[in-house]
This record gives sequence, structure tokens and C-alpha cells, in this order.
Amino acid sequence: MIRSKLLTLGGAAILAGPLTAAPSEPLSIRESFRIGSSGVSCTAQLRPMDAKLKDMFDRGYAIVCRDAAAPVGSLYALKGDDGARLASAGRRCDAAQAADMPGLAGAQVVECEGEDKLRYRTYTLVRGKTLYAAEGLAGYDSALKLGLASIATDRPVTGEVQVAVTAAGDPAAFARVQAGALDPEGALQQGYARNNEGSYAEAAEFFQTLYERTAGMGEAPRLTEYLVNQGLQQSNLGQFPAATAAFEQAEGRGAAADPIAGRLLRNFRALHQINQKRPAKALEELQRPVADVDRYAADALSAAEITPRLAQEINRANAALNRTAGLDSRLQPYERAQILDAQKQQIEGIALRLQARYADALRAFAQAETALASVRQGRVASTAFMRSEIAGETGIVREMGGDAAAAAAALGRAVTLLEESYPQSAALLQAKARLAAFYGRAGREDEAVALYAAVITESERVPGAAAAMRDTLAPYFRLLAARSANDPNAASAMFAANQVFVRPGVAQTQAVLARELSEGDDEAAMLFREAVNQSREVVRQTAEVANMAAATPDEGSEAAIALATARERLKNLERDQTALQSRLSKYSRYRVLSPQTLTLAELQKTLKPGEAYYQLRLVGQDAYAVFATPERSRAVRIAANAAQLGDTVARLRDSIVKLDNGELVTTPFDVVRARRLYATLFDPIGADGLTGVKHLIFEPDGPLLQLPVTLLVAEQGGVDAYLNRIAAANADKFDMRGVAWLGKDREVTTAVSARSFADVRQVAPSTGKRAYLGLGENAPPFTAASFLSTSTPASNDPCDWPLETWNKPISAAELQFARAALGTQQAAVLTGADFADTNIVGRPDLRDYRVLHFATHGLVTAPRPECPARPALLTSFGGPGSDGLLSFKEVYDLKIDADWVILSACDTAGMATVSATREAGVATGGNYALDGLVRAFVGAGARAVIASHWPVPDDYDATKRLITGLFSAAGGTPAGEALRAAQVQLMQDANTSHPYYWAAFAIVGDAERPLLQR
Repeated sequence: MIRSKLLTLGGAAILAGPLTAAPSEPLSIRESFRIGSSGVSCTAQLRPMDAKLKDMFDRGYAIVCRDAAAPVGSLYALKGDDGARLASAGRRCDAAQAADMPGLAGAQVVECEGEDKLRYRTYTLVRGKTLYAAEGLAGYDSALKLGLASIATDRPVTGEVQVAVTAAGDPAAFARVQAGALDPEGALQQGYARNNEGSYAEAAEFFQTLYERTAGMGEAPRLTEYLVNQGLQQSNLGQFPAATAAFEQAEGRGAAADPIAGRLLRNFRALHQINQKRPAKALEELQRPVADVDRYAADALSAAEITPRLAQEINRANAALNRTAGLDSRLQPYERAQILDAQKQQIEGIALRLQARYADALRAFAQAETALASVRQGRVASTAFMRSEIAGETGIVREMGGDAAAAAAALGRAVTLLEESYPQSAALLQAKARLAAFYGRAGREDEAVALYAAVITESERVPGAAAAMRDTLAPYFRLLAARSANDPNAASAMFAANQVFVRPGVAQTQAVLARELSEGDDEAAMLFREAVNQSREVVRQTAEVANMAAATPDEGSEAAIALATARERLKNLERDQTALQSRLSKYSRYRVLSPQTLTLAELQKTLKPGEAYYQLRLVGQDAYAVFATPERSRAVRIAANAAQLGDTVARLRDSIVKLDNGELVTTPFDVVRARRLYATLFDPIGADGLTGVKHLIFEPDGPLLQLPVTLLVAEQGGVDAYLNRIAAANADKFDMRGVAWLGKDREVTTAVSARSFADVRQVAPSTGKRAYLGLGENAPPFTAASFLSTSTPASNDPCDWPLETWNKPISAAELQFARAALGTQQAAVLTGADFADTNIVGRPDLRDYRVLHFATHGLVTAPRPECPARPALLTSFGGPGSDGLLSFKEVYDLKIDADWVILSACDTAGMATVSATREAGVATGGNYALDGLVRAFVGAGARAVIASHWPVPDDYDATKRLITGLFSAAGGTPAGEALRAAQVQLMQDANTSHPYYWAAFAIVGDAERPLLQR
């Protein structure tokens, strides 16, 4: 996919002669800057409308930090002020004291306590006639100090920001906070800048936040620009239906009739087609007519009513530019149109290049370059990214024409342009990866590998780089796989590159849980959990505001008033969450960033004798694997592409169980295909393969997330014997005894990332006082108290499950066996009316149980194809508000302290949609297998989950026998070993040897963790 970008067109353009490196710019002319040089990410965002500013000589900034939902403080440069404007009502403050700040002699600090009982701190420093100040929450002290030093010296100051982080957010969530701290024009500028840098998820948050802030406020002309940009970001992220919907919505609101918005729409639709590899469609889109621009028309603002507040904002913005640059450099509409028309030429060149029309492509690129040079003599520095793309594309065309020297020069120029204007950006990493790929094709493999390795290392310091880079690394993986046999570093290099890719959201949830549990269950850990939960409330309310804003209510309508109320509630939630983060900062262990990656050597140290880690990764259509034991490692290319693997997995699942006319149907298992998939995945790792491996940690990717690897066949002999046996008349094709299943001789853990596996392995066991709580066997509606006392709980909503869904409860026999095995002092069971959702949600003693076991129906798809999938466990109906379901959101809200959660239910290893994930208050992940109920229980406090990949069977008591085997094992037995032993019993029974009966369950976490403590 070709990721596409657009230059800053929303307002001020930075003028430049020769392009200069960004770090040489004084901070006073920037819209934002990073505070400090390491540690937690905090930025200063220009805030020209701050009430403490009185004229054009004053500057104010909001301080925003990762994982805080609202600004944590402010920075000021106030001319001729004695500090009176800094006074804050409602705070009790101590006398000013000298502040210990090296290099800032004369700095003072004032400690205050607010009415909210939070501690605040204000640092001040006078230089000449300017008062510099940093004020905010005391928990963000390091950010306040470094921020003050930066604005006082007008340059970036190095230093580490040590403030509380929960890792509950991601770069996109941080971008949303930044967008909210800026005025609309500044946020628009930063949205374009993030796009130019290749940080598409962050850019999407800026434009989405602007849209939500503007909807219902009568600013329709701006809405179209936000919508069109939102469409481009969704396309860049591969969310093509969402992109199309945004473009259509923008056109419906009149974007095509506006000279600027129409050009944006034309260009972005063409880029959308290129992202989908449809160059011919892109060329068609570029032919859409657009409105002319009057070269002498005034800026669009002049046509609107200039309110006093708007006039103040314009004056401050223009005055700041006059002060720092000597002139008002705001781009005029006709200049924006010129640049957009130049981009049209660039896009045309890309489409022509994709059609192998190289001469035409070069002409288009030259025309685009000339058009850009005609705008202010080519001195608009923010077009550097576009020139870089033109240079990169030109390099590709030159290489196709056989001119390697010209290709290298053009690709090198693309890198240089971005190094000067967008250092430490995803776009720069893309350009370097493209140059490295050229080196590889040109036979300069050592240079290619070295440059790729540098890109991978740098990507760890560039938030959100994964989305932009994942399609540029395919040549690197091919190189490493080819060199693996003779290069001892190839496996380590591929393992490092693998971690650039986005993983299922459950990996991040495991990391948050590991951090919460790493220091025990003291007051700090409880506060940490409270902060994480409050962050989820912010995400939920943000989703609600987004949904209300999407309806674009008319100004003054009831819907607009409701939207305003929702926005106010969101503001309050953000403030409360930030206060919690500040309180958390007093615990030093939460002021350290958790590592996000793991080296191969570090992983190998976590492995025990007899263990192996297999990491599969899909890169474009190609598949690669890293295999590691404590002593050895190997990087290989898999001889099957993504589409072939997907087809194989689908066919294998269909041969296990599939839905046919509303009924679950089991057919003879495709043992030949299972053997072939084993050979595809494991033969490349060497002749010894899994010899001696007693515990396999398997990290799947793509379609393999939907299949338990235990059912692959490790040896051909059993397959041949089975095929010979079923060739006889009346042979039982379901009798698969004698097949050498991968899971027969070894435990298997399903891992979602190497980092999260290592984290979970180090987590201390549960401190629960009781061993086991079993929950299941719902009461059918016709016997439920809620039904008898009121009316049917059925709903008129077509997306609600029909009432008959509750009429076939799963037997509680396996739950009763576990209780009998453990004794009533250690175990309890909830069934019937006691198993109601309203009885479980908020239950205070759930933390007392080390194992939670649900034996019920899992509803993980949707009752109708047009309905959203909202994973849930079926329960009994309870009191008021009961819907007979324990939803994804409600599970996430449970407060448990469990070593294990067992989900003896249907397909509980499935996914939750992004929308369902956001509704539950989770800002990351979604649309991955394991991101549904598994993730929800991890988020609630489960160290490991045993989940099912398909509806668990009742026939031959198969599931009951598996669960019985689990709880028959001696205390201290690893759960993986207990499950394997139980599965082997079913494998050896003719009635249950088909994988449908024994292979459904997968262990997510660490199979070596004991199910029952000694």
C-alpha cells in the first residue's frame, strides 16, 4: 500500500530559504515542542486564547503528557508582569522559595493546595522584562521544570521527564489530548503535520477531535475539511469502508463546491484508490472538476462575521508571526489551490508509475516539482515532504529504467529532505526503508541490512511508526531469511523487526496488568487500577461524544444541547483522570516507562529447558518465522503466502465444525491438510524441528490466530495409517486414533507478543483466599424470577438475541465436579437465578478466587449479519436492568485477582469489533482474534485464560472430561500439562479422537502457570 500525505494547508506556512533542520528553530515560533529529551512524552501546545495573555507579546502553552486525559499544567512568557496574573483562586499557597534549577539562577517555586486537595506547583523566573512561569500539578514536577527551562532559553532543553504512566493509552490517544489542548487553527496545523510525518493514526485523532469540537456549533465550512482529512487518514490506515463513508459525507455537505475542499476531496479520493492499488481509478478521480479560485479573493475569514473573540485570536496569531518571522505568512486560498494542483500532478505520476508508464510518470513528477517551485519561489518549507515523495518516486522510475546512479541520488535526496524538515518521523523511516530496499536490489546487501537495522532501532523512538512502516519492510525480511543460514545475527534482527508490527490489543492489556501486579496489591497498585479505569471512562465518553457529533446536530437544537452536555461531562472526566495520574506520580515505580520491546537474547533467558518460542509474522503477503530455544535460534521464510494460509485455516476449521442451515455440522477432519500446514510452518526450522520441545510458545499472526496449533500433525506415519484404515468399507472416518498431533506430546501456549509473554511469566500468583468459583447453567427465561414477576425480557431491537437463546443452558456438571474435587471450603458454584448478570457485576468477593470457571454459552458473533458483534457470556436474567448477558464491557469492569479464567463456552477466543472495544472504554486494539472476551478478562485481572476456538461439544461428555482432567491434576501441575493429559485421554478414545472434541481450548498467558496452587 502506498501511504499518502498532504502538506500543511490550514493556515500559516513556514517560509524558508534553504531548508533548515527543525531543532535550530527557536521554540517561540513553533506551535508545539517536546518537553525534555527522554522519559515520558510531554509536549507544550501553543494556546493563544489563554485568559492570562493580554497582548501580542505574551505567549502561553498547555502542557500535555502521555496517559493524562487533560493538560497537566501551563507555560507562560509574560511581558512586564510581576506574577499577579498567575494567582489562582481557591488555592492555599505557601511563601515563595528558591528553586533548585541548574542554569536558571533566581528561579522560585510556590507550593499550593487546591480545593480538590491536590498539590500544585508554580515555578517563576524573571529575565529582563519578561516573567517566565510553569504552573501545574505537582505530580508533573519534572515536566514543569523542563518546560520552564525551555521557554526561558527559547531552545529545547535535554532531560528526563519522570511522571506517572499507566500504558493504558497509545500515541493516538495522546494525540487526542494534544488536539484538545490547542485552539482549532493550531490543532488543524498539527493534524496536517502528523499526516506529513506519516503518523496517520495520530493525524486521524486530530481531525476527528476537530470534527467533534465543531459539530453543532454552526461552523459547517470547516467540517468538510475535517471530514475529507479524516477520510484520507482512514484510507492510509487501511480502513477503506470508513474512508469512503467520510468522503461521501464530506461531499454531501458541499465539499465539492468549495475551491479548496473540492481539491482536497479530488486528491484524497485518488490517493484512496492508489492505497487500494487501483491506479486507473485514481486517474479517473483526478479528472473530477473543481471550482476556480479568485487569485485576489480575501482569506475565507474575511467573509465571515468577525466577533471580538475571533478578532482577538486573529490578531494574536498574526502578531506572533510578525514578531518571529517579520511578516504575516498565512497562505492565501489561491496559493493553497496551487499546491493542491501540484499534488494532483504528483498523484498522477504515482498512478502512471504503477501502470509502468514511466516516461509519462517522470513528466508528471517534473510538472509537480515546477508547480511547487512557483508558490512563493519554492520557499514554503512545509512542502518538503511532497518533494521528498516526488524524489522517491522518481528514484523508483529511474531504477526501472536501468539508471542505478540516478535512482540512488533521487532516493537519497528523498531522505535528506525529510531529515531536514521532519526528523524522527515515520515518513523519514519510510524513506530510509525505501533506500535500503534499493540497496538490496542493487546487490549492496550489507548496506541494506545496516540501514534497515537503523530504521528498526529508530522506530522505537517514533510513536505510531508501525502503521506507516509495515508495508516497507518486506525486502528486509527477505534479505534476513536468505542470510539466516550463514548469519548468526539474522534471527535477532528479524525478531527485532517483528516487534514493529501492531499486535492484538490483548498484548497491551497484558502489559498493563503485568505492571499493575508487578509490585503486589498495595495502595499504589489500587490507585494504578483506579487510574486505568478512569481512563476507560474517558474513552467511553469520548466515543459517546463522537457518536453524537457524527449526527451533526443543528445549532441550538435539543441534540446540540445534549452534545454540549456530553462534552462538559467529558471535560470533567478528563480532569478527574488527570488528577489521579498526578496522585500516582508520588510512587516512583510508576514514573518509569515499561519497555515495549524485547531482544531475542532477553526472550531466550526467559525460556526454560525444553521450551521453544515460535513467532510467525505476515509481512505483506509473505510469511516469516523466528524459532528460538534457550540455546539456538533461526529465522526462516515460510513457503506459503497470507492468502494460502488463510485458505488453509478456513478449510481446516470447516472440517472441524461449521454452521449449515442453522445447525452445527462436524465432518471428517482434513488430516492431510493439517499435516501439510505443520510441514509448511515447522519443517523450515531444521531437521530436529520440535525434537525435545515439551512446551511450545506459539505466537500466531493473521489467520493462524483463529486456529489452535495443537491439531497440526507432526508425523506422516499416522496420516498414512489413518488413510489406509478409512479406505476400507464402513470404516469410521471420525476414529483418528494413532495420529501424531502436535499437542499430543507437548504443552502449548498461545502468545500475542514476546514482550507480554515475558511480562506475564514474571507476574506473581493470585493472592485469592479461595481456589475456585464456577458459574453457569443459566435459568431459562420461563423460570427466571424477572420473567415471572414482570414480562418477557425479549426486545424489539433486531440486534438483540432472541429469547430462545436462553432456553438451552449448559449443564453445570463440570462445575460441580470441580467443587467436589476441591472441597466446599475452597470452592463455590453459582447456577440458576444466582448466575444472573446483575449478581455478578460489582460482586465484591470475585477477587477472593484464584480460578474463575464459566460454563455457559458465548455469544461472540451477532444475531444478524448487519448487527455489530458485541462479545458476551450468556447468564440468567436478574433484577432491574438485567439483559441476561455479561457483556465485553461488563467483563472488563469486573474486579478479579485470578491466576486462571476458564471459558467453557462457544468460540470465546474470538474478537470484538473496534466499535465494541471503544464502547467498553478501551482505546486500542479490536478486530483481532483474542481481542474479545479473552482480552476483557485479562483487563479485569486474569493472568491467563483458557478459551475456546469453536463451540465446545456436549457429545460423549467431551468437555466435561477435559475439565475433569484439568481439576484432577495434583496441585502445582502446570495448566498446560494438565490440559494436555486430559486431551490425550480423548485422543485415544475412538469416539472423541476427532479434534472437534479435544482441540477447541487454547491457553493464552503461560501454560507453565499451575492451575491449582500447591
